[in-house]
Amino acid sequence: MTSSARLVGCRAPDFRATAVVDQEFQEICLSQFRGRWVVLFFYPLDFTFVCPTEITAFSDRQSEFARLGTDILAVSVDSPYSHLAWVQTDRRSGGLGDVAYPLVSDLNKEIARAFHVLDEEAGTALRGLFLIDPDGLIRHSTINDLPVGRSVDETLRVLQAFQHVQAHPDQVCPVGWTPGGRTLQPDPLASRDFFAALQ
Repeated sequence: MTSSARLVGCRAPDFRATAVVDQEFQEICLSQFRGRWVVLFFYPLDFTFVCPTEITAFSDRQSEFARLGTDILAVSVDSPYSHLAWVQTDRRSGGLGDVAYPLVSDLNKEIARAFHVLDEEAGTALRGLFLIDPDGLIRHSTINDLPVGRSVDETLRVLQAFQHVQAHPDQVCPVGWTPGGRTLQPDPLASRDFFAALQ
């Protein structure tokens, strides 16, 4: 398995696949979201344990992403029928209930392989997450091993940081930056005020 880090700064691999959207099957492709930010995340399998906590957490906060001009897509190697059955299962029984974004079926594993998150031996994807900008470029990626879920708060923070520097190309965001926080200019002289304030 090749590292997905080499994809950062490159155009996201396009794909066309069947997804469950509002409890219906729809054919979607990544390129149809061009012009908006996309959070694309992979999870191992339906009807598992960490995965529903992530999927429902992102779904419950989908409106926060929408306000930032951002769509969410979740992908696993399950069939669309498995996705549909999971959506139609109540959360109290380990299901998802209604999900506010598409669940994409990657049954042939081509999407996970294209994004370098496929564990070939296990036949499932690691917990890869990608932020894709409106031009279709991957700006950020993370990969978690299977036992640990990801953070919606951190995904939002990083998304807002990349949106800020895209809107202000003369600025960069320091560690832990959140909206309203200080930025600095990537220049030895212009950055002195920022570093002086840290003392």
